Amino acid sequence: MITMRMTSSHIFITLFIILFHFHHSSSFSLSVENPENILLSPKGIFTAGFYPVGENAYSFAIWFTQKHTNLSNATVVWMANRDQPVNGKRSTLSLLKTGNLVLTDAGHSIVWSTNTNSSKSKPLELFLYDTGNLVLRELNKNGVILWQSFDFPTDTLLPDQSFTRYMKLVSSKSDDKYSSGFYKLFFDNDNVLRLLYDSPILSSIYWPYPWLVSWEAGRSTYNNSRVAKLDVLGKFSSSDHFTLMTSDYGTVLQRRLTLDFDGNVRAYSRKHGHEKWSISGQFHQQPFKIHGICGPNSFGINTPGNGRKCLCLPRFSRIDDEDWSQGCKPSFQLSCNNKTKSQTWFQHLPHVEFYGYDYDFQANYTNKQCMHFCLRTCHCVAFQYRMVSGMYNCYLKAQLQNGYSSPDFRGSLYLRVPKRKHVFFHENVIQNGSLVCSRNDEVKQLTRSYVKGNENGSVKFMLWFATGLGVIEVLCFFMVGCFLFKNRKHSSVDNHGYVLAAEIGLRKFSYSELKQATKGFSEEIGKGAGGTVYKGVLSDNRAVAIKCLHEANQGDSEFLAEVSIIGRLNHMNLIGMLGYCVDGKHRMLVYEYMKNGSLAENLSSNALNSDKRYNIALGTAKALAYLHEECLEWILHCDIKPQNILIDSDYQPKVADFGLSKLLQRNNVDNSSISRMRGTRGYMAPEWVFNLPITSKVDVYSYGVVVLEMITGKSPTTCIQILEDGIVSHNKRLVTWVREKRRTVSEVRCWVEQIVDPSLGSNYDIVNLETLATVALDCVEEEKHVRPTMSQVVERLQSHEHDS
Repeated sequence: MITMRMTSSHIFITLFIILFHFHHSSSFSLSVENPENILLSPKGIFTAGFYPVGENAYSFAIWFTQKHTNLSNATVVWMANRDQPVNGKRSTLSLLKTGNLVLTDAGHSIVWSTNTNSSKSKPLELFLYDTGNLVLRELNKNGVILWQSFDFPTDTLLPDQSFTRYMKLVSSKSDDKYSSGFYKLFFDNDNVLRLLYDSPILSSIYWPYPWLVSWEAGRSTYNNSRVAKLDVLGKFSSSDHFTLMTSDYGTVLQRRLTLDFDGNVRAYSRKHGHEKWSISGQFHQQPFKIHGICGPNSFGINTPGNGRKCLCLPRFSRIDDEDWSQGCKPSFQLSCNNKTKSQTWFQHLPHVEFYGYDYDFQANYTNKQCMHFCLRTCHCVAFQYRMVSGMYNCYLKAQLQNGYSSPDFRGSLYLRVPKRKHVFFHENVIQNGSLVCSRNDEVKQLTRSYVKGNENGSVKFMLWFATGLGVIEVLCFFMVGCFLFKNRKHSSVDNHGYVLAAEIGLRKFSYSELKQATKGFSEEIGKGAGGTVYKGVLSDNRAVAIKCLHEANQGDSEFLAEVSIIGRLNHMNLIGMLGYCVDGKHRMLVYEYMKNGSLAENLSSNALNSDKRYNIALGTAKALAYLHEECLEWILHCDIKPQNILIDSDYQPKVADFGLSKLLQRNNVDNSSISRMRGTRGYMAPEWVFNLPITSKVDVYSYGVVVLEMITGKSPTTCIQILEDGIVSHNKRLVTWVREKRRTVSEVRCWVEQIVDPSLGSNYDIVNLETLATVALDCVEEEKHVRPTMSQVVERLQSHEHDS
């Protein structure tokens, strides 16, 4: 079954159509020919339906609801079939009983589908939320989401819609052509959010500036969660540390973030009930530098009062008067014979740069040398001349792409043209060259043919008979509808689960999905007091770690509330959570998979040198400081040990297994409500044993033990003591053994050398290990008030790192 949000005047007709299609044609359909076949969000903020994109051409789309019926100025936020519009006759959106939502053209060809499946016994719901998210899910207790539009954005992000590593925004071709354009927003392999110009001929990154390394651009590559989001107050934040605060930040408005057809990402806002959008922020602060806008042999310039303009180079003319992206063509022809040396002139264009496509390069050249260099090269059409690091460099150009003019550019372009009367160039000529923002002002008619079916008497009779039977059944259907409406109250938890996923970017999995991903939970990769961890592979071939929680006595709402808190945590040294499962008695968490395994595995395999151990200790301290002091909720880990510290491909630590069983006590300062002992023998603070109030210092103690284990390579519960008269094995706690070494050996570095892991040999940094050992012993003090906080630990380790 499907639930549609429509006006009350159409309820009877809608119910009858639903019944008729399910009983006879095994599908439910929305028709392009019926403008009233739409879905409205509960508060009427968004509309989903067939949207006209040309003459007799439609796409199934979601848009902000218009006050008037004319859709020409509607703000579209999502499209299913932007590159393959359907005919204005006989095209349908149908939900099949298999659970697949399909868009069919007049010729009965499927142009788009969700590629989903569901059990035939389970009713389905297609629901449009006030967030603008269209969701297809099972209408039952679990409410499994089969598909949602938020996972497949086109050119727009809405507030609280997560943008992840597997998504991209693609611009439209123009402000009135909705098909895919040439600009893309995506996360690259270095975890950095970027803008790409990707035409059929050329491709280039233009934001952040490609000549800047990540930290010069204010970005971080050390968070592979790759997620970004616009919040309802107007802040866009990304895991690579890029942040955009809108000019109206803090006000609750209708908002959207759109990759426009001109290659810039802009934040738009407006008051509820208003029609006009205002630009409240943009990614690229110099739009005239965006690649591809002005095309080859032309360049962009920013003019006061007129904004961005495009100009052809001197003695070049536009290829297409309506489309600057086509660029300009020369009105002359250069040959490669010897005569050109005496017949060539270099037109000087100050403050004009064409980025990329350098044919050759020479450092510390004079202008004259550069001219001769270009003349000797047949493919040289111009050269860029600029000062870099105190000397002038020469860049030969084989193509003139990505051009712009700016007083900030301290260089010049010398354009190679046939020698004749000099053509003076001045920026005032911009009055004769304006940038037409629309790629094409005309909406071309899209031809969509269809075949009208032949009618016959028997078919008519069957249809009338079915109609009569449907009238008889409609009363029964009303009773069933009332029953379902009543039972929808019980799906509030499911709604909460979906809202959770939409807010924090987590996916809700079904038990069957995770069972299939783990091949029946066959490959166990970890086990702890809280649950067992299995390796799994999702349908998109992503490797994940799936933790099955042992305790499943929480209610759905409590569990989802805690997952919501953990899902909002974002730190480069915390393992990333991708999703969760609430399915009957099953409670599961889905995390990113760490190929290098745990710290315990790496220590036992002797894979870590002293520098890596120091960095792991520092990264782990940062994660715990974040949990204790920086995130909105106070979270204790309570089980810090090498098995819960995972190592990524760059040997950066990722603290795992945090938070879920400790969140309910976060507002109790003494946490006296923690009634049972938590943690692992050897790493547990004395407070657990003596039933003392539990604070964040229990994690500090466990951290200290882990650091001592990294230094020594020894178990925290058993050590081998070497005596002068021989080797004798003693069952001695690691902490006690290290303290004794420090007390009995007078020279500091001597006692540190005596506790160092033998697998390191002599190749280690004794100063680093001395710092770690001193900090670790402070962390394992018996009296909790003497132990440092985790932020103090971070400060000490970083201070030593900078000093060294």
